[in-house]
Amino acid sequence: MEAMDASAPTHIAHRDNHTHRDVNGGWLRPAVFGAMDGLVSNLALMTGVAGGAVSQQTIIITGLAGLAAGAFSMAAGEYTSVASQRELVLAELDVERRELRKHPKDELEELAALYESRGVEPKLAREVAKQLSKDPEQALEIHAREELGIDPSDLPSPMVAAVSSFGSFALGALLPVLPYLLGASQLWPAVLLALVGLFGCGAVVARVTARSWWFSGLRQLALGGAAAGVTYVLGALFGTAVG
Repeated sequence: MEAMDASAPTHIAHRDNHTHRDVNGGWLRPAVFGAMDGLVSNLALMTGVAGGAVSQQTIIITGLAGLAAGAFSMAAGEYTSVASQRELVLAELDVERRELRKHPKDELEELAALYESRGVEPKLAREVAKQLSKDPEQALEIHAREELGIDPSDLPSPMVAAVSSFGSFALGALLPVLPYLLGASQLWPAVLLALVGLFGCGAVVARVTARSWWFSGLRQLALGGAAAGVTYVLGALFGTAVG
């Protein structure tokens, strides 16, 4: 009893500390890509237009139009993508459910063979498969995890993905427009705020993925800055040619 008591704090500490991030959620990927895409695409769009020596009003309208169009496009794309993926998974689950109902013995043997391939003794593997197969829904979940690599109870939501991508894109795309809305008449405040936002987004993503925050921030800063620089030069060239 004393040995169990002595190990209890260690066990509890391990349980409390041994947690993992949600890597299957439907909100993280679209939110991250939405914010990055909003910042980079709208910054590049605005710098490209500004390079053509247009009016301040034109730049503001361009930025707001890019924000609205991009946000709706991102939301629609994410919804369609996640919904299609979900429908495919549900169709495959229906196939597996029918197989479990029509050929329960074959499915049991298949599950037992899978455990054997992972090093479990044949007799024990069959007993485990038999126990797990008593509940049809549990059997379906086990087969889905083992054969399809999915968790039927944790499928991403198309609506969550769409709303996440819409909001994050709009927020990211708003940054380069914001200085103009507050009265700025030159491009550099918009570029500066957008680059700070890019570094911040990269650093936040690094916090989520446990990577170096400064490296991730600088990488995103460099990519966004390069995109803005290239589009500005192209805008200037096209503006001169058209003018």
